[in-house]
Amino acid sequence: MTQTLSISDRQRLQLTPLDLPTRLLLGPGPSNAHPAVLQAMSTSPLGHLDPAFLALMDEIQSLLRYVWQTENPLTIAISGTGSAAMEATLANAVEPGDVVLVGVKGYFGYRLVDMAGRYGADVRTITKPWGQVFSLEELRTALETHRPAILALVHAETSTGARQPLEGVGELCREFGCLLLVDTVTSLGGVPIFLDEWGVDLAYSCSQKGLGCSPGASPFTVSPRAMEKIQQRKTKIANWYLDSSLLGKYWGSVGGASRNENRVYHHTAPINLYYGLREALRLIADEGLASCWQRHQKNVEYLWEQLEDLGLSLHVDREFRLPTLTTVCIPDGVDGKAIAHQLLTEHNIEVGGGLGELAGKVWRVGLMGYNSRTESVDRLIEALQKVLPR
Repeated sequence: MTQTLSISDRQRLQLTPLDLPTRLLLGPGPSNAHPAVLQAMSTSPLGHLDPAFLALMDEIQSLLRYVWQTENPLTIAISGTGSAAMEATLANAVEPGDVVLVGVKGYFGYRLVDMAGRYGADVRTITKPWGQVFSLEELRTALETHRPAILALVHAETSTGARQPLEGVGELCREFGCLLLVDTVTSLGGVPIFLDEWGVDLAYSCSQKGLGCSPGASPFTVSPRAMEKIQQRKTKIANWYLDSSLLGKYWGSVGGASRNENRVYHHTAPINLYYGLREALRLIADEGLASCWQRHQKNVEYLWEQLEDLGLSLHVDREFRLPTLTTVCIPDGVDGKAIAHQLLTEHNIEVGGGLGELAGKVWRVGLMGYNSRTESVDRLIEALQKVLPR
């Protein structure tokens, strides 16, 4: 006898059309997307194997090479957030037993340690206080000691606002026969990067910070030197979704595929996010990379000046501060969470709090992509003047 089931309406919500507050996102990310990017993402989707969409993927690859200053054939966007691109880098490059040396000077160094360990790496670490960076001499000593297959460094540590100098590190890695893996999540698009000149072998980033798009389409690049290691793996890449050999066939970056020919289906891409990423990259190319970097530096120096005029101090030494993210020391006796809450609820401005060792000690203020404008700084300073205790 067939049983008749009744439909439960317990979770059936009666909602009005979406209506959310408009915020100025001056935290560690996401940042506000350019209106042209938002418009592009509202375009009607194509199929993920449509020739017009495959041509757009080719444009994304070229423009990513431009903003990274690389000629790496395998330069693509991972369908996922920046953490997915981070995992793709480790999943492809790390084989069980590989010694992976991670420079830990903030929260995301620890994330690299965690992920590399999950793929069977023999993980070693060197550490610096949060907000400081490694010198070439310190890196040389560590490479001599650990003899890793991969050295992993965070170029722009989102938790501290510190920029790790990379000049000379690639040559050092070649001297010791290891690959250089670099996190550029909070630097791509806003901080000078020269991947090929610096000898970087593996890098990843995200779409929602310096590139000025929404999260979910994350840049990933592999040098020919790193690709050689991947192709010589004795074990299968443990993550199917992030397997670069499969992704490269879809993107036309490996296996002789070119433009619309011989592309192999891998997964259904986030079509509209790729529209947005393409448009965000186009805007950077139109502005020019040097001008884009200069804009970020000029506006952050204006921010620093205005914050110091309010009597606030900054966590990182000026030489190593990021132009995309500034860590502001919370004054003694001030409730940092309460101030951030006031900024959000009374002024529609988001700033970030500290992570890990800096929790409760700093605010993280981002000036990235479209948000890197003097108007953003002026609006924040005006709001801080109202909410900070005198």
